[in-house]
Amino acid sequence: MDRFIGTSLARRGFLIGGAATGVMLLPGCAGMGGFSMVEAIQRLLTISAQRAFARLTAPGGFWDSEVARFDLPELFSGGGTIRSLLTSNLFRTQLQRQLNLLAERGAERAAPVVYDAVRNASIGDAVGIVRGGRTAATTFLRNQMGSALINAMIPGLSDALRVASDPVLGQAIRALSGVDLGSVAQAVAIRADNSIWYQIGAEETAIRANPQSTNDPLLIGVFKIL
Repeated sequence: MDRFIGTSLARRGFLIGGAATGVMLLPGCAGMGGFSMVEAIQRLLTISAQRAFARLTAPGGFWDSEVARFDLPELFSGGGTIRSLLTSNLFRTQLQRQLNLLAERGAERAAPVVYDAVRNASIGDAVGIVRGGRTAATTFLRNQMGSALINAMIPGLSDALRVASDPVLGQAIRALSGVDLGSVAQAVAIRADNSIWYQIGAEETAIRANPQSTNDPLLIGVFKIL
């Protein structure tokens, strides 16, 4: 599929009537003789990611998000010592909170990786993504990136674990017999990876429902007619 959906597609009847003409005249698009659906996806993903990371890297970002808050990684369901600690609901909740707070450091590392991926993404079926479900663009990008965010987050999480001073977190890690900090960082990164994509997807859903909130004429026009 051609990168730009413009007058050639208009001649084939893809663009419909006066509403489509309005989109073709949007600022920044007329110079292309039409409008770029690829650019629309890139803007949608960029704004969704910017909103998601603004939330998640703020103090308490993961913990305060109904979408992004994650439970204890599987790693913490291992030996008897950690299991005995987790019989206390208070200890479990405090540990969960500390790991969610720790994930903020991972999100700081993940953000530029996502932005680079959006800029360099090879978007073949842009129309299909625009017309797809509420999180179609997020799903597309996640599939393209694979485990890139996990790999990007592990070093930052490892550094944060080395300097962490929270007593609950320290006690839990010491109870993980034979487990090093790198393994803990990886376990948290896997949880945080899911949470980041859930949050980006939630932001995409909100933009699709209310594109006017972006103040982006291209997105407003595209989602108005499609």
